Amino acid sequence: MIYHSYTFRMSYPATVQLIQRKSSQQWYVNFPAALANAMDFAKGETVEWTLLDRGRLLLIRRVVPADPLMQRKARATPKRKGVL
Repeated sequence: MIYHSYTFRMSYPATVQLIQRKSSQQWYVNFPAALANAMDFAKGETVEWTLLDRGRLLLIRRVVPADPLMQRKARATPKRKGVL
């Protein structure tokens, strides 16, 4: 497994919630809209949690959409023919 350290970091507190049913428990961790928007998540997108240790969870996104800023830059850059 590869864990990348990025210089751009956003940090938001979240509360762990527990739904207790007669025969089961379900735990929830919600993250703020600011993080979802920064990641450009789509409704229903599948992610995977990986337990790194008792203090850290890693959220893995198996399908990452192209960065819209990079796509705009690529379209805005004129292509010059015959230039080395």
